[in-house]
Amino acid sequence: METLFKMRAYSKGELAQLYFPIITKESASKRLREWIKENKALLKKLKRIGYTPEQKIFSPAQVKAIVEEFGEPG
Repeated sequence: METLFKMRAYSKGELAQLYFPIITKESASKRLREWIKENKALLKKLKRIGYTPEQKIFSPAQVKAIVEEFGEPG
């Protein structure tokens, strides 16, 4: 089975809506932010590769770390 998910930079809202497609972008973003905050190992890894809570875009490396932890969205 071929996946449609592309490993690239995503805005926080865009990636969040891929994980939570049936809720608003704002709610999806909040939920993804909570997932990341609660996962201390992932948060540490993201910070090592340049993540800050204020950023608007996840880099491809950050997206990869998130997907490795939570699986591909969708």
